[in-house]
Amino acid sequence: MSPIRRHLLRLCLGLAVLCVLASPARAAGLRWFEVPADAAGPALQGALWYPCAQPAAPLTLAPLVIQAVKDCPLRGEHLPWIVISHGTGGSRLGHHDTAAALADAGFVVAAIDHPGDNYRDTSAQLRLSSFLTRPQDLRRLIDYLSGQWEERGRLDVPALGLFGFSRGGYTGLVALGAVPDFRLGQAFCAERPGLPFCREMERPVPAPPDAGGRIRAAVIVDPVALFTPAGLRGVTVPIQLWSSALGGDGVTPAGVAGIRDGLPTAPEFHLAAGSGHFSFLAPCAPAQAGAMPELCRDGAGFDRAAFHRAFNAEVVRFFRTQLMPAGKRGATDKSAGGGGSAGE
Repeated sequence: MSPIRRHLLRLCLGLAVLCVLASPARAAGLRWFEVPADAAGPALQGALWYPCAQPAAPLTLAPLVIQAVKDCPLRGEHLPWIVISHGTGGSRLGHHDTAAALADAGFVVAAIDHPGDNYRDTSAQLRLSSFLTRPQDLRRLIDYLSGQWEERGRLDVPALGLFGFSRGGYTGLVALGAVPDFRLGQAFCAERPGLPFCREMERPVPAPPDAGGRIRAAVIVDPVALFTPAGLRGVTVPIQLWSSALGGDGVTPAGVAGIRDGLPTAPEFHLAAGSGHFSFLAPCAPAQAGAMPELCRDGAGFDRAAFHRAFNAEVVRFFRTQLMPAGKRGATDKSAGGGGSAGE
């Protein structure tokens, strides 16, 4: 990379969430939607980010503050799209900065609250049923957006990607065709034998459904490791895999490394130096940091906002490379950088 381009990259990452040279500036529109209840499950509450012609502004959704334009008209045609699966007890807004960066870059991004395992409703959080229904939630979300959503004609339907964090990373791998082995949770259960999950996994469990082969690329972030190499054999799409350096919430760097080494095709792997598990959640506004300190606190010397500028740029670069025709990528592939690891 030339010194001039290196300087431009540092400048862009320092001033914006995303550096997209030679591409028109966009903002992220935001609207709510609902996937109707059906025989496969209850209604799914969702948030949709998408390209918008209006300039972004801070939007307060207490205790969060996000950059978006509420209910802005959707801009563009033949748009690639991404579905997001949050971690246990999380929400559709947990990765709002990454979703906005993708929308700024020309993607439609949809995230849902997983029923029974979200910040408002944790009734299934400690049950095996959550691990079985989460992939079905994603399948229903994909069916809705591609078949019922009123603006489905604006999507490039085959250009579908997935972003999954923590238990959402597990969910994403299952959606891609991985088969979990719940016996791998026994080490965790040795410390907490009374959990319903630990009792339930001792019985035969049906394999949860995949997404029907429709997902073309995935970003998997600090996933829960419930897979053997044999169980990962069915995952054939390109993957960008992220690991925290310190782990947390039941996720370990060793577990993520096991998934990396077990995938049949080597993923694009990133180890985020100095990060904990929750460092991948969006940077916290002051009110959120006060209300949710355990989700907002990072290790000494770790700058979550700076890390996310680089992290989001790498996620956007990967999805643009995998899901956009070369003529629509602009200079993002070169300017966002490839190969290295944000935070290393």
